[in-house]
Amino acid sequence: MFLLVLAYLGGVLTILSPCILPVLPFVFARSDRPFLRSGLPLLVGMALMFAVVASLAAVGSQWVAQANQIGRWIALVVMALFALALLWPALADRMLSPFQRLGARLSASADAATDAGRGGAGASLLIGVATGLLWAPCAGPILGLILTGAALQGASVGTSGLLLAYALGAATSLALAIWIGGRVFSALKQRLGASEWIRRGLGVAALLAVVAIALGWDTGVLTRLSTVSTARLEQGLLDALPGQQPAAGSAMMAANVPAGAPLPVEGTLPSLAGATGWLNSPPLSAESLRGKVVLVDFWTYSCINCLRALPYVREWEQRYGDHGLVVIGVHAPEFAFERNLGNVQRAVKDLKIDYPVAIDNEFAIWRGFNNRYWPAHYFIDAEGRIRAHHFGEGNYAQSEQIIRQLLRDAGHTLPDEPAQAMAMTAAGPRDGVELQADMRNLKSPETYLGHARAENFASPGGQRRDQAADYALPTTLALNQWALAGRWTVGNEDAQLQRAGGRIAFRFHARDLHLVLAPGEDGKPVRFRVRVDGQVPGAAAGGDVAADGSGTVDEHRLYQLIRQSGDVGERTFEIEFLDPGVQAYAFTFG
Repeated sequence: MFLLVLAYLGGVLTILSPCILPVLPFVFARSDRPFLRSGLPLLVGMALMFAVVASLAAVGSQWVAQANQIGRWIALVVMALFALALLWPALADRMLSPFQRLGARLSASADAATDAGRGGAGASLLIGVATGLLWAPCAGPILGLILTGAALQGASVGTSGLLLAYALGAATSLALAIWIGGRVFSALKQRLGASEWIRRGLGVAALLAVVAIALGWDTGVLTRLSTVSTARLEQGLLDALPGQQPAAGSAMMAANVPAGAPLPVEGTLPSLAGATGWLNSPPLSAESLRGKVVLVDFWTYSCINCLRALPYVREWEQRYGDHGLVVIGVHAPEFAFERNLGNVQRAVKDLKIDYPVAIDNEFAIWRGFNNRYWPAHYFIDAEGRIRAHHFGEGNYAQSEQIIRQLLRDAGHTLPDEPAQAMAMTAAGPRDGVELQADMRNLKSPETYLGHARAENFASPGGQRRDQAADYALPTTLALNQWALAGRWTVGNEDAQLQRAGGRIAFRFHARDLHLVLAPGEDGKPVRFRVRVDGQVPGAAAGGDVAADGSGTVDEHRLYQLIRQSGDVGERTFEIEFLDPGVQAYAFTFG
């Protein structure tokens, strides 16, 4: 019952999501008609078709996904005709009359609706079914959880019930929108006599929506440009589920079992078809990977935790790639610049990643695994079953033990004895950002500069969202407080410097300090100077800083600014940018 309520609430929140925007013109176009004969059938048709298509997408194979795409194009044709009908009433009469005649033959109720006037319940239901086909790809975290459960456990009445609850939740919020919209339209018609212009305006909006959907803007540009997101609201609902969120800093392993003991079956390898591109390989599929042991590594190239885990992933691929192991890196972006394929290609080359990398810009694979972490490792056996997972850094020896066990179970030969392999993993050389964190001295958390997730901001007056403003440093900073100085524009995920001379200060306690930075929109390099407790860093300079504290931001990535040797204590870090335009995203520590 709790899951049904959760799914319903997730559906209610869908109206705030950008992916609902393209279908709203079709919904509002029925708002000036009787709700029971027009709005209600539309919403019922949407909810039912959404539940059917989402169920098929969750458990079907490639031919079902292809059928869904065909359905989308059929729906687009229907929606385009509907939009044209709003513009030209004569066309509407011709379009609806065949459906009315068909309804009259099928039932007496349809006869009554037809006799009462054109555009009855049957036509609205048909429009709702078509809109449901367009709406089906709209998925947030809660829907991702439901679809993942269906994909892993197979079709069931319970899964369909959850999907229907999600759809009914969205239909509830849309019904409210229809009610409000109907009142607004009625007022306009009474006061301005503008019904004809309203109808034509809705027709134009509907045509634009069809174009947006056909070009993929509904799942691409709209999502990236929208300033309204339901992710945090939905995530809060998901956090109410027991067992969904691990304790901070923990590393979860699905199978904390002795060597050689049977591993549990957690599900099956989800589809990889949602990748928007592939690097180092042609597209891979779950079917083509049967017979291979697969390690799926969710990562993003500016994530320090991912970078510290990466050497182990590379080492496993090199050691076991000729013995039946396939490593797949799934690059799921955290920041907007990580969606840029050129940036990812450059990072893959710089990080010496030779194994296949799936570009998951739309988080389709992420949702298929119901994943929520960077990095996350999933271990799949030769039969395509997920046998273990690990979130975060650490437990590398145990992860390698699982890889070896799955390879043995599949009948593959192993390159060396387990004890030797464990020693190699533990003793491998690490340097730069890949050096493992000094956990004993790590007392500063990852800290975001954009207002969506900013914490512990200490400049007087607080952040001014999405507008250029002058900031100043406070006289003192407490541990883990940070501040800006100079003229900055603080956006959703970053702070952008408007004039040269801007500074960022942070009071931290850690061996390493990193900052995710990017040059200005014009791409020109930005020079900077780093100070620690007011002094040049000297021997404490990070890999991207000279001993005198100088450095340059010339690409979108994580920059290592401080690496202390010897005693580690509280320090005040400060970076001054000598040129304007730099974009600062997040501090991370090690």
